[in-house]
Amino acid sequence: MSKPALEIQLQTLPHKPGVYQYFDADGIIIYVGKAKDLKKRVSSYFTKTHDNGKTRVLVKKIVNIKHIVVDTETDALLLENNLIKKYQPRYNVLLKDDKSYPWICIKNERFPRVFSTRRVIKDGSEYFGPYTSMKTVSTLLDLIKGLYHLRNCNYDLSKEKIENGKYAVCLEYHLGNCKGACEGYETEAAYNENIKAIKEILKGNFKDSLSQFKIQMKQCAQNMHFEDAQKIKEKIEVLENYQSKSTIVNPKISNVDVFTIMSDESFGYVNFLQLSYGSIIRSHTLEIKKKLDETDQELLELAITEIRQRFNSNSKEIYVPFEVDLGDELKVTIPKLGDKKHILELSLRNAKYYRMERFKQIKITDPDRHVNRIMAQMKTDLRLSVEPRHIECFDNSNIQGTNPVAACVVFKNGKPSKKDYRHFNIKTVEGPNDFASMEEVVYRRYKRLLEEDQPLPQLIIIDGGKGQLSSALKILDSLQLRGKIAIIGIAKRLEELFYPNDPIPLYLDKKSETLKIIQQLRNEAHRFGIEHHRNRRSKNALNTELETIPGIGEKTVIELLKQFKSASRVAKAKLDELESVVGVSRAEKIYSYYHKQ
Repeated sequence: MSKPALEIQLQTLPHKPGVYQYFDADGIIIYVGKAKDLKKRVSSYFTKTHDNGKTRVLVKKIVNIKHIVVDTETDALLLENNLIKKYQPRYNVLLKDDKSYPWICIKNERFPRVFSTRRVIKDGSEYFGPYTSMKTVSTLLDLIKGLYHLRNCNYDLSKEKIENGKYAVCLEYHLGNCKGACEGYETEAAYNENIKAIKEILKGNFKDSLSQFKIQMKQCAQNMHFEDAQKIKEKIEVLENYQSKSTIVNPKISNVDVFTIMSDESFGYVNFLQLSYGSIIRSHTLEIKKKLDETDQELLELAITEIRQRFNSNSKEIYVPFEVDLGDELKVTIPKLGDKKHILELSLRNAKYYRMERFKQIKITDPDRHVNRIMAQMKTDLRLSVEPRHIECFDNSNIQGTNPVAACVVFKNGKPSKKDYRHFNIKTVEGPNDFASMEEVVYRRYKRLLEEDQPLPQLIIIDGGKGQLSSALKILDSLQLRGKIAIIGIAKRLEELFYPNDPIPLYLDKKSETLKIIQQLRNEAHRFGIEHHRNRRSKNALNTELETIPGIGEKTVIELLKQFKSASRVAKAKLDELESVVGVSRAEKIYSYYHKQ
């Protein structure tokens, strides 16, 4: 379709809620989106200047637009979700339709069985779930089995067959796990009362079951049936123990979904908690790959729709960290304090932990992706134009004003490249002068790299505040490298990051990976500089009075100090003691020097 035809399509779009689909020249859907106002939303793609490169590419590829008008925004959300899963458009975030989650089924039959399954069959049976973990399902089924006597056979227990004596009780009956409904030993009404209680437990409501058991226990005790009372007491303890583990908020908070999001440059991580009667009955984290630099709000809206569909949630209220647009049918709450805020924080912690675990896994299984993510994050955090694949950090060391030295450490792809480390002895500066020393080492470093045609770093970090940064910047100007290499200074006390010509420092999150790498660089430069400084001081310590003795060199001094430990002991040594270490000729020179008076 030509561009004029595309313009006509844009002009005729309605001001209605709906879903739009973008097609490329081959007639393939490349993007699906939802909108409160189709005309405004779709037109914005063609009238705005997009910062994101992928969005610009997407717009260039659009040759045809189709739209579907719906009654409400909720309908638009659901339709968008279904179309994305069906067509998997190239520029949409990835959603996978996973139908393998386990459910707990209460079968539609006389004397219903309760069991786990991964297949949902529309035969009138009730399904609870899906659950994200089979362990949760097993725990619940073990709990139910311990509380209630249910059959696990698959007989057709019709009234006629039971009355005709078609079945006989099995071993489960004799073990006390079943009450023998197949032979009519248990009424359908009594069995269904248990099923009713089980449904409430699966919904997270333990209150009714606990109350009923306590009444039964008292009745048994009053009737002197102490063994039965003890068995019921054990059931109460089991139920209360399970409830105490699952209840973490106010029991009044019921039938609520909680959603939070944690995101980085490439992915969003949305955590979902489902609450019933104060208990978390489900937790799941969805990882979403970004395609067009989507905002947290866009990702969260998409994920909420996907997760609620996937887990068949009918909750009428959701808790979220910020405003989301999900239509009028759902109550959206942004908790500010109390139990509601606590559960929101818990959900966010789950999202963070999931993200951390994924990073650890990726670091092992896909190191390239890990490095790419770190570099992209540093580029964003430090406001750089390119990823800092090659970083160099400088530090001055002139402890007590002696032996001034400087260190340059090099990180490549976020890791130390020790073979590229360099140390410098300050040659042109007299006394402790950090600013002048910084000018000298930065000049020497980059003058040499330019002369040898070596690759330059994308980022220079100066260990120091504005003064040291200005000194380094002056040298970059003189070498005509200003603008070709990004440069920042880091002040030690508050971890402030200073930029050229910007009086206001940048503060990074104390837990951010970017700050951790910068701190690692700074600490490594400090360590490397101190080590070199210490070596120089040790070497200079050898330049004692011994080296001023005519005919005595450095090697002789080292041999003497190894044997006598100090210059004063050498001065007091006897001639034969010196001869045993350095020979007759040198021993006489040393002895004569100290005993010439």
